[in-house]
Amino acid sequence: MCYGLIGEKLGHSFSKEIHEQLANYTYDLIPLSKQEFPIFIKKRDFKALNVTIPYKKDVIPYLDYIDPFAKEIGAVNTIVNKNNQLIGYNTDYYGFQYMLDRHNIHVNNKKVLVLGNGGASCAIQAVLKHKNAKEVVIVNRTKYANTISYDECYKYHTDAQVIVNTTPVGMYPNIQDAPLQLSLFSQCEAVLDVIYNPIFTSLCISAKNSNITYVGGLEMLIAQAKKSIEYFTNQTISDSIIDVLYHKMLHEHFNIVLIGMPSAGKTTIGRQLAQILHKDFIDVDEEIINISKKSIPEIFNEIHEEGFRQMETDIISNISARKNTIISTGGGVIKNKENIDFLSKNGIFVFIDRPLESLISNDPNRPLSNSVNDLKRIYHERIPLYKKYADITVKNKNSIQECINQIITDFNAL
Repeated sequence: MCYGLIGEKLGHSFSKEIHEQLANYTYDLIPLSKQEFPIFIKKRDFKALNVTIPYKKDVIPYLDYIDPFAKEIGAVNTIVNKNNQLIGYNTDYYGFQYMLDRHNIHVNNKKVLVLGNGGASCAIQAVLKHKNAKEVVIVNRTKYANTISYDECYKYHTDAQVIVNTTPVGMYPNIQDAPLQLSLFSQCEAVLDVIYNPIFTSLCISAKNSNITYVGGLEMLIAQAKKSIEYFTNQTISDSIIDVLYHKMLHEHFNIVLIGMPSAGKTTIGRQLAQILHKDFIDVDEEIINISKKSIPEIFNEIHEEGFRQMETDIISNISARKNTIISTGGGVIKNKENIDFLSKNGIFVFIDRPLESLISNDPNRPLSNSVNDLKRIYHERIPLYKKYADITVKNKNSIQECINQIITDFNAL
């Protein structure tokens, strides 16, 4: 093998996709156990490597030369094999610096919490130091000389203005987890998370709900990959490619979540949209029926709407981990904010807005749509929520095709 990534668990990695779009070589993912890692490095059977969790510090003793900048950081995530001499670099520094600059997040004279003390954390600490953060507090579950515990963090540092997560807490498949309770940090201005799967973690969604600036890790991943490729190939690549690839990957990986009243056309539109955009399709109501082996009216009769909504949330918590999927939701999905938070991690919301007079249905599988009075009541209850959560709103009043075309146009413009 010539180029690739080594780490312990790589099933979630986007690195192969990024490198092969930015460079003209094949890039391999090489998961290594702690026993396999030293054997692999000692063979030196590669041209260049990236290194991820948990080997960014462990790899240093096997190198012949470490770039002074990487030595200062104390972690290496990029190795070039030059005439059988292993040279170590750190491109996480560049990736995090890009992340801050791209979103105009200023740390000068501010208190910053860094969660975690691994290889990525070392690079991030160096960036914060060079950008003159007033105080950098390292929070870690295992206590070291330069770290504090989470209990100490909650006791003394809830005045932090910037929070950076470098831990794997919240990473797929445990996407509902968060490393800390953000609501306790009343002065927080920005949250940055190096995790990129899901695209936005629970920590990021908490920041979004509190109107705090938040950034997921995909931009940092692409930026550090670009810098690695420059070391690999000894060529310069324009920074402009980072934003281009970032938006391309968002469009390819993002779910499109269709919300709207029953009979708004979500399922019909979703199936056709999935074919056009080459995405998977899933209908939440159909999933509920398949899993429960019961019709929706039967579920309502047995456990009432409250029980149905809990079943819906349980299923959505699993569906939310998917990517590149069109998700057609039930009309009441927006009644539970937890559903929105789940689906926001990998998706954007499209509100299919259909006139009230077109929504009346005799479909026995729509227990809340058969009564005109009930329909009017829930319509006026839900419309403000659909509008609140929608990233895109499309009116379904003429043809399905017009609606689909508008969704595609608006989605591509995001």
